[in-house]
Amino acid sequence: MINLIGLHETALDLDALTDKLVNENDIIAFIFVVRLGQLTDADKMGLEWLQRVFGDEVLQFVMILFTYESEEESDSIIDDLKKNSALERLIEKCGGRYHTCSKNMSNQSEMTDLMNRIEHLFTDNKQQCYTSEMYNTALRQREDVQNRTSKSEKCSFDGARLDHNRNGRRKEVEHLFHRLHLDNIHPSKLRAADVLQLTTHSLQSHESCADEDLIQTFLQKILMMNYRARYIKTIHAQHDRHQRNNDFLEYESDADIFQDASLILEEAKRRDAIHPMDVQMAVFHCADSFLKQLMVTKLSQCQYALPLLVPDPFTQEIEFPLWTFRQINKSWKMKEPNNEIISIIQPVWKAETPMVFFFRFGSVSSSKSQLMNNLIDDKHNTFFHRHCPGSSKTRLLMDGVVEIAWYCPSRKDRDKFTQCIAFCNLHGDAENSAKQLQILTEMASVNVVVLPQLDQNDKNAKKIQNLYRGRKPLICLLTENESSVTEMRKGKYKIGLKERNQSDVSEELEQVINGCLLFSSPESNSVFSLEDVSKHTGIRVDEKHDHDCRRGKESAQKIMSLVKDKDLTEIKESFLPCQGKLWHQWCEKNKELHRSQGNETDMEIKQKQNMKKIREEQHVLDIGDFMKLFITEINSQSPNEKIFFLKWLAILLDEYTSADLSALHYKYNEKWSKVRAVQQTTNEHAELERISRELQAATFGLEHILREIGQIYESCKSVNKNKEGLPCNFSSLPSLAAEMMISGFPLELMDGDAAHVPVVWVTAVLHELIQKLGDKRVFVLSVLGIQSSGKSTMLNAMFGLQFAVSAGRCTRGAFMQLVRVSEEMKIKEQLKFDYILVVDTEGLRALELSERLTRHQDNEMATFVVGLGNLTLINILGESPSELQEILQIVVQAFMRMKKVRLNPSCMFVHQNVSEVTAGEKNMEGRRRLQETLDEMTKLAAKDEVFDAECFNDVITFDIQKDVKYFAQLWEGSPPMAPPNPSYCENIQELKKTFFSHASNSDGLELTHLKGRINDLWEALLNERFVFSFRNSLEIATYRKLETEYSKWSWSLRRTMLDIENKLYNSIENERIHEVSESDLQEKLGVKSEEVEESMSEFFEKDKDKDILIQWKASFCIKISGLQENIVRETTRKLNEILQQRDMKKRIDAQKTRYENTLLEKSKELAVKLKDKANDEAILKKEFDSFWKECVNKITRETPQIKNIDVLNDMKQLLCHYESVSLNDLKKSKDMFSLPRYSDYVQIKKPRGISEHAKNAFRSAKQTFSYIEAETQIKALVNDIAQHADKMIMSYNIAKMGYNKTYIQELADYIKDRVVNYEQGSRNYVFKKQFYMDLVISICKRENKVITDQHRRFREANDPVFYFEQKSEEYYSIFQKYCQGATSAAIFGEIICQKLKEPIQKSVYKDTARDLTNEIQTKCDSLNGNRSKLEKHILKSLAEQEDFYKYITYFNSPRDHLKSFVRDEVSQFITDTFEVSVCPKMKENIELLQQKIMEAAQRATTLVNTTSGDVQKWLDNFTLQLSDVLIFSVKDLSGVSHEGVDDFNLLEDVISKLLGLVSSEIQHKFSTETFPVNLEEKDRPDEILIDHLCQCCWVQCPFCAATCTNTVENHSGDHSVPFHRVDGLTGSCYDETECLGADFCTNLVRTSKMFYTGQWFLCRKYRNAGNVYAEWNITPDFSELPYWKWFVFRFQEDLEKHFEKKFHMWDEISYEWSQYTKEQAIGSLDEYI
Repeated sequence: MINLIGLHETALDLDALTDKLVNENDIIAFIFVVRLGQLTDADKMGLEWLQRVFGDEVLQFVMILFTYESEEESDSIIDDLKKNSALERLIEKCGGRYHTCSKNMSNQSEMTDLMNRIEHLFTDNKQQCYTSEMYNTALRQREDVQNRTSKSEKCSFDGARLDHNRNGRRKEVEHLFHRLHLDNIHPSKLRAADVLQLTTHSLQSHESCADEDLIQTFLQKILMMNYRARYIKTIHAQHDRHQRNNDFLEYESDADIFQDASLILEEAKRRDAIHPMDVQMAVFHCADSFLKQLMVTKLSQCQYALPLLVPDPFTQEIEFPLWTFRQINKSWKMKEPNNEIISIIQPVWKAETPMVFFFRFGSVSSSKSQLMNNLIDDKHNTFFHRHCPGSSKTRLLMDGVVEIAWYCPSRKDRDKFTQCIAFCNLHGDAENSAKQLQILTEMASVNVVVLPQLDQNDKNAKKIQNLYRGRKPLICLLTENESSVTEMRKGKYKIGLKERNQSDVSEELEQVINGCLLFSSPESNSVFSLEDVSKHTGIRVDEKHDHDCRRGKESAQKIMSLVKDKDLTEIKESFLPCQGKLWHQWCEKNKELHRSQGNETDMEIKQKQNMKKIREEQHVLDIGDFMKLFITEINSQSPNEKIFFLKWLAILLDEYTSADLSALHYKYNEKWSKVRAVQQTTNEHAELERISRELQAATFGLEHILREIGQIYESCKSVNKNKEGLPCNFSSLPSLAAEMMISGFPLELMDGDAAHVPVVWVTAVLHELIQKLGDKRVFVLSVLGIQSSGKSTMLNAMFGLQFAVSAGRCTRGAFMQLVRVSEEMKIKEQLKFDYILVVDTEGLRALELSERLTRHQDNEMATFVVGLGNLTLINILGESPSELQEILQIVVQAFMRMKKVRLNPSCMFVHQNVSEVTAGEKNMEGRRRLQETLDEMTKLAAKDEVFDAECFNDVITFDIQKDVKYFAQLWEGSPPMAPPNPSYCENIQELKKTFFSHASNSDGLELTHLKGRINDLWEALLNERFVFSFRNSLEIATYRKLETEYSKWSWSLRRTMLDIENKLYNSIENERIHEVSESDLQEKLGVKSEEVEESMSEFFEKDKDKDILIQWKASFCIKISGLQENIVRETTRKLNEILQQRDMKKRIDAQKTRYENTLLEKSKELAVKLKDKANDEAILKKEFDSFWKECVNKITRETPQIKNIDVLNDMKQLLCHYESVSLNDLKKSKDMFSLPRYSDYVQIKKPRGISEHAKNAFRSAKQTFSYIEAETQIKALVNDIAQHADKMIMSYNIAKMGYNKTYIQELADYIKDRVVNYEQGSRNYVFKKQFYMDLVISICKRENKVITDQHRRFREANDPVFYFEQKSEEYYSIFQKYCQGATSAAIFGEIICQKLKEPIQKSVYKDTARDLTNEIQTKCDSLNGNRSKLEKHILKSLAEQEDFYKYITYFNSPRDHLKSFVRDEVSQFITDTFEVSVCPKMKENIELLQQKIMEAAQRATTLVNTTSGDVQKWLDNFTLQLSDVLIFSVKDLSGVSHEGVDDFNLLEDVISKLLGLVSSEIQHKFSTETFPVNLEEKDRPDEILIDHLCQCCWVQCPFCAATCTNTVENHSGDHSVPFHRVDGLTGSCYDETECLGADFCTNLVRTSKMFYTGQWFLCRKYRNAGNVYAEWNITPDFSELPYWKWFVFRFQEDLEKHFEKKFHMWDEISYEWSQYTKEQAIGSLDEYI
C-alpha cells in the first residue's frame, strides 16, 4: 500500500524502499484506488509515477479500484466512463480491469468479489508475479532518462522554453496524425490482419491521392514491393495550386505582388505537403508488431534503409525495433583465402559486419543521405534525402531516427566494397540525439561526420575531438571546405565538399572507407551485430518490452534447445518420425492399392492390412519431447502469443538450417554442373542423388512440424485412439491448424516430399475452419509454373503474402493460404465470396527432383491444382518455346480432364522476365505464338485423353488478348543490390485487376464443397483413370439440392390436386357433377402451376450454384410438366371411376336411405300413440327398443347378408381348377419376397451346336448363376409385379363396392402375362412352373390383409344389422322429441344434424389428414428431403433396431420397406405431436366446417324468408352450398316428412345448437387410435406420402442391388447412389465357389475381375455389358461406407445362414470390419451421405 498523493512532485528518494519491497515480496497485483467520478491530476500523475518507477510492465498487474460514498454513485460507473474519456483511457491502460466498492470497504460481498478479481488477474498473468528483474530494467531506463535530463539542464536555454518547444512539436505531430487519419488509430495500432485484407483501394493504382488516403496507398505499394511508395503526391496541393492560379487571373488589374507573395507563403505553411518519410514513420509508429515486421521486410526488399533507432514522437523514448529485422535475409558473395568465391545468405540480425556510421552536426549545405546513396547504389535512393521527389522542410518524424542499410557485394568488377558493410545514418542534428550518437559511434567500424568546418569554438568541438582522439577511423566531411581527401593522422581523414564533383567525392570516400576497413587495427575494427544494439541501456527494445513477443521467443527457444548440436540431416528423422519412412511407405502402398488391377482379392486385403499396420507403427512411435513441447506451448498461449511463437520458431529454425542448406545447395549445383559436363556417369548420378536426399532431410521448417501434427492426427484417427504422450486429445489438433490458417499462416495441401495429399488431415482442418468461420465461400486461385519462375514472388506481391522465395527454400508440394476480402469490397465489386484461397505449388520440372519426379507426377500436380482452382495462373519464365511446350502440354491435359468431368476453371498466362514489355507489336507476336502452341498441345493432349478438340478454345473459354500478361524483369538492375522493378509492380497491379474481373463472375466454392473437391480430385488422381474415377461432390450436392426442390415443387402440385380432388369427390357423391375432364382439372391447377414455374425459374436463376444447375434446367422443366400431366390424368381417372362406382352404388345407397326414412316415419307414428306417456322414460325406452328390434329384423330378412371372405381359399381354388396345381404343391410354396436367390426357379436354356469350350462356359454359368445380372432382374420383376398388384387392388375400391372373386382371377392373369413377357425377352434362361405358382400365392398373401380390411369397411357401411345398431341412439333421441311434442322444425333440425354427423366426421378427418401430411412433409426430418436423405434415415432406423429380417425385406423389397418406414415415421410423428399439432388442426377444421354449415343455413333461411319459399327450397339451397364441402345432398332426406316445417329461424337455431354438440362429440372421440381407422386408405397421411415419395427411381445396381437414389422417376442420365454396398448382400458369389462376395462395387469396377451375363466382361469395363450395366455410373475408387462393414460383421452368421454360403476370405477382412461400432456406422451415414 503506497500513498501516491504528491509522490509525483516530491523530492523523497524511494528507490531503497521500492527495491526492498520488490525483492522481499511476490507482488501479484497493484491496486490503484481512485475516488469515483473525481479523476484528479494527482490521480493521473500517480499512475504515471507508478509506471515510471516500476516500468511499463507494471501495467499488466494493475487494477483500478473505484470507491464511492453512496449506492447511487456506484450505479453511475458506466455513465461516468462514457462521459470521461480520460477515465476510459486510464482503464484501457490497465487492461480494462476495475472494481467498485464503498469508501469504508465494509461490504463483505464487495471485498470477496475484489479478492476473486485479484485471483483472476493472477491467473490471466499465467500465475506470474511482478519480478525484481522487471524492476531493475525499469530502474536502468529511469537512470538513462535522468542522465539525459541532467545533460540537457546544462544547456543555455531555460526549461520553460524547452517545454514550449516540446508542446509546439507535440501539436504539430498530432496535427500530422490527424491529417493522415491516424489520430484514432495510434493508441490501438494498425493491424497487419486488417491491412492484408483486400479492399477496393488495393485494386487502384495511385500515383497521387488525398491526405487521408496516403497511408493506404503507401501500404498498398510497399506490400507490392513498389519502391515508388515513397513518392506519392498529394492531390490537394496540386488542386490548390490550380485554384490559386484561377483566382489570380480573375483579378489581374488589382494584383499586388507583395501581398500575394505574403499570402502564398502563409498558405504554404498552413497546407504544406506531408513529407514522404513522415508517412512511412507514422505507419511505423501506429503499426502492431506484425505489420511493422512485414513493412520493414518489404522496405528491405525495396532496397531501402530500415529504421534502427526510433524516438517516440510524443515521449522521445528511443526504441530499437529488433523484431522487425527478424525475417530479413541478405545474400552476398565473398572470396575465400583460396580464391574460391562463395555465396552467403544470412539473416541480417545474425550477420556480423563492419559498420560505417554517418551523422552531422549543425545545419549543412550538402545532403548526407545523398552522399551515402552514391556510395551504396548511385541509381537508387536507399536513404531518402532532401533532393528526392516530395521532400520538404516540414519533416516531423525523422529527426533522431537512425536508419541502416547493407551493402552486399556480388564479386564483380563494379563492386565498390569487397565485403558486406552496414551503413547507419542518423537523421537530424546529432547534437539533439546524444543517446543515438553514443551507441552508434561506439559500435561503428568507421565514423563519418558531416559539418560545415572544423572549428574549435563550435559547441560540438569537444565531441569531435573525442572521436578524433579515439582509436576508430574518423572521416570529416566539410561542407564549407573545397579540399580533396587529406589524411590528418592515421585513420583520421577530412574531405571537402564545397563546389566539388559528387562522383569525385564518392570515389574518395569509397577509397578511404575501404582503406580504413582494410588496414585498421584489431582494437579499433569492431564488428557490428544488430543484436548487440539491444545490450545498450537507455533504449527500449521492442522484443523485451512486448510481453507476447517475449513469451513467444522464450517458448521457441525452449524448443530450439532440444535440437542444439544435432546433425541437421538427422533432425527430421529423430524429431519428426511420423512423416518419415513410414508415411512414405504408406503413400506408396496407397498408390499401389489404387493403381493395382485388384484381380487378387487376398493381395488387396493384404495390402490394406499392411497399410493399417504402418498406421499402427506410426501410432506407437514415440512422440518425442520436441513435438510434445510444441503442442503444449501452442495450446497454452493466447492468440497473439501463438502468432509470435510460430514466427519465432520459423525464424530460429531458418537461422539454424540456413548455413548447412547453403552448403548443400552449393555442393548440389557443383555436382550438377559436373554431371552435365561429363554427360552422365553412374557414380556422379548416385552422388547427386545422395546430396538431393541430404537436401530433403536438412530442410526443416514450421511446415514440417505442422506436417508431423497432421501425421500424428491421421495415425490416431486410423486406430481411433490417442497417442501415448500426446499432451491433448488428437481430435483437437485440426483446430490448431485452422487457427493458424485464420492467422495468416499457410497450410500444406500436398506433401512435396511424399508427393501425396494427406486428405484425412486437410479435410479435418477445413472442417474446423468451417466451425470457426462458418461455411464461407472462397475463390481458389492456384499457380503453376517451372521451378524458380517467380510464382511465389508474384503471389507475395499480389496479396502481401510471405511464401518462401529464397533459393534455399523453394516451395515443395502445394500450400494454401487465406486472404480475407473486406465487406466494402464485396459490395462495391459485387464479389460473392468471403476469402481468396491462394494455392502456391512446387515448380514443375524441379532440378533436384528430375531423377525422382516423373512427367506423370507433374501431370498429377497440374491436374490437382487446376481442378482445385477457380482460376489458375500459369507462370512462364520468358518466352522460351521449349519451356512453353514442356509446361503447356501438362496444363492443356489438365484442363481437358476438367472439361470431361464438367469442372469449368479459367486460366491466365503470365510471361515473367520479358524485356521491352511496352513493344505492342512484339506482344502481339508473342500472343500469336502462344495461341499456336496451345492449339498444337491441345491436339497432342486430345490423343492421350481421347477427346475431340482441335484448338485450346474447344477446351476452355480463353481470351488471348485479355488472359495473357507480360511481366517486366523483377529486378531493376543486378542483384543483390537491385531494387524491384516498378514496371513489375505495375504489371502485378494490372494482373490483380484482371484477376478480380474474372473473380467477380464467379460464386467461388463453399468451404464444405472445397473439402469435398480436394477429396474427389485426389481420390481420382490416385486411381490413374482420372476422368472415370472423378466424383464431382459439388455437382452431386447441387443435384441433391435440386432434387430436394423438385420434391417440394412436386409436393406442392400434389397437395393442390388433393384439395381439388376432395372438393370434386364431394360434388360427385352429392350428384352435382356428372363428368370430369382433364382440361377442367388442368385449369383448376393453373394458378399453382404458375407459382411452381416461377419458383423453378427463380431457383435456376438466383441460386448460388446456378452455373452448375443450368445443365439440368430443361430436363427438370420437362419433368415437372410431365408430372403435372400425370397428376391430372391420374386424378381424372380416379374421379371418373368414382362416377362409375357412384352409379353402381346408387341402388345400395337408395335402399339404405329408404330404410332410414321408413324407420323415422314409423317411430313418429309410435310416438303419437305414446304421447301421453312422454314423461315416463322407462316405458318409452322399452317400447322403442321393441319397435326397433322388430324393424331391424324385418330389414335383415329383406336384405341379403354380406358374408365374410377368404381370399387365400379363393386363390387356392383358382390354382387348382385353372392351373391344375395340387394342394400338396401349394403347401410347398415359398415366400418370394424373402428368398435369398431365385436360382431354383430358373432353367438355363441349353445351347445347341456349340464347342466344348462354350459347354464349359455354360456349366460355369449354371454354377455361378447367383452372380449374374438375372438375379437382380428377377428380383426387380417380382417387386414390380407386386407394386402393380397393389394398384389393381386399390382400383377395385373394395371398401365402397365390395369384394368379388373375379379380382383374384384378374390378378393371376396379370401375373401370368408379365412372366410370359419377361421370358420372351432375349435371355438365356426360362422359369419353371413353380415360379408362377409361388408368385401368385406370395402376392395373394401379401394383398390378403388389404382386401380383408377393405371388405370389413364395406360390410360395416352396408350390413343393415351392423349399420342400424350404430344408429339406434340417434333415432331414439328423435323419437323422444316426437313424444314430447316438439315442433316439426325442431325435429327436422335434429334429423339434419344426425344426417350431417357422419359427413362432418369424414370431412374433418380428411382435411386434418391433408394438413398433417403437409406438416410432416415440411417438418419431419426423415421425410422432407430428397431420396438420398430418406435412404440415410432408413439405414439409420435399421441400424438402431438391429433386426436382421427387416434388413432382408429392405434388400429384397426396398419399396415395401420404404412404405413400412414411412408408416412408422408418420405414426410416430402423429403420436409425438398429437396434442400440440394434430388436435389443434382438427379443432380448427371442425370449427371452420361448422362455420360454413351455419353460413349455408343462414343464407338458406334468408332466401326462403325473402322469397316466401318452402322447406324444400330451403333444403335445396342449403345442400347446394355444401356440395363441395360435405357428402350431403337432398337425397339423404328423401322420404323424411317436411310437414309443418315453416319456422326457418327456429330450424336454424336448432341446427346451430345441435351442431355444436355433434362437433363436441366428434372431437371427444378423436384420438390417435380413431384417427387412422376412420380415414379411407387413400386419405391417410402415410399413404399420401407413400404415393408422393415412391414417385422416384427404383432401378437397382446390377452388382450390389443398391437402389438408385434419384428423386425423379424416369430421370435422365445415369443411375447412381452415394455409396454402394457389399455385393455379397445379394447372395452373389465368386466363380465356381460357394463364397459370398465381399467387394464394394466402387472397388470392384476398378479391377480386372470378370463377371458373367451370358459372356464374360471385365469389371473395369462393366458398361460394355450393356442393358442395366450401361445405365449405371459407378465411380472406381476405394469409397467403402463403414456402415456396410459394420452390418456384415454384425450379421455375418445370419447372412451366411440366410444364403447358405460363407463369406470369401472372412478371416482376413473381419479384423478391419470388426473395428466399427454401431455408433460409428450410423455416424458414417452423416459423414458420407
